[in-house]
Amino acid sequence: MATVFDHYSVMLGECIEGLNISDGYYVDCTAGGGGHSLEIVKRIKNGKLVAIDRDITAINAVKERLCEYADKLITVKDNFYNVGDILNSLGIDKIRGALIDLGVSSYQLDTAERGFSYMHDAPLDMRMDKDSKLTAFEVVNGYSEAELKRILRDYGEESFAPQIASKIVKRREESPIKTTFELVEVIKSAMPAKAKNGGHHPCKRSFQAIRIEVNDELNVIEPTIRRLVDKLEAGGRLAVITFHSLEDRIVKQTFNSLAQGCVCPPSFPVCVCGRKPQIRQVNKKPTLPSEKELEENPRSRSAKLRVIEKL
Repeated sequence: MATVFDHYSVMLGECIEGLNISDGYYVDCTAGGGGHSLEIVKRIKNGKLVAIDRDITAINAVKERLCEYADKLITVKDNFYNVGDILNSLGIDKIRGALIDLGVSSYQLDTAERGFSYMHDAPLDMRMDKDSKLTAFEVVNGYSEAELKRILRDYGEESFAPQIASKIVKRREESPIKTTFELVEVIKSAMPAKAKNGGHHPCKRSFQAIRIEVNDELNVIEPTIRRLVDKLEAGGRLAVITFHSLEDRIVKQTFNSLAQGCVCPPSFPVCVCGRKPQIRQVNKKPTLPSEKELEENPRSRSAKLRVIEKL
């Protein structure tokens, strides 16, 4: 029976163009439903694609979708944070290109029992890797009020973080908050009426924050980019798709750092640091989804694509 893993491949054409695919090894760090992987592997005549995902359902879906390219495909169930070790274990010294899509897949959002969505009632989970120990239940019911406030503020950019954290702590004193809809009600009860009637669902930011904490999504971005750049051969490219300002800020700052040459003080007559730029930024400003894509997939409206090339 085929694995059902529906996922719209965000900015697919723009990613493939940005990667400028030729022969060699490529890495799809977030294989998801295999949409990007399929278009990459189609264009590799001599080489292979390493498809990584921490969700076993995604790995199975990629294997099925790319079955006719099995001789060019290597699948790995792991966190892309470990990409350096993964490539070393495969005996791959250099890669020609890589892609990181930092979005949560449509499959994960729409599969109610995964507990990602505030639109479906389900046990509080939110794990991208079902083998991971930390779940949303542990975060919501086990973290201190101060920790909850920090997560909601820093990862969700939630204006009402103090009020929501306080309500969560008071509510769980009565009994544990077990489901997504129970959490939705607690969050809504902490917000003024005006905030609940805005453009976005009132729970969007809080759910994002808890999901980021459960999956440690932000701390892995910079080291992963640096590991991939170390593995890129000259002329090789890395494309990264982000979906909110926190991710994009990290990617932008990391790319700027890698593109920077000499860091000696301006007063020095000559460079003594010897630092050289490692990359050039292919698109100084991020590429955004087309109007056509926004009509087909409204979830891509916040997506940004940045591409760099190894010098």
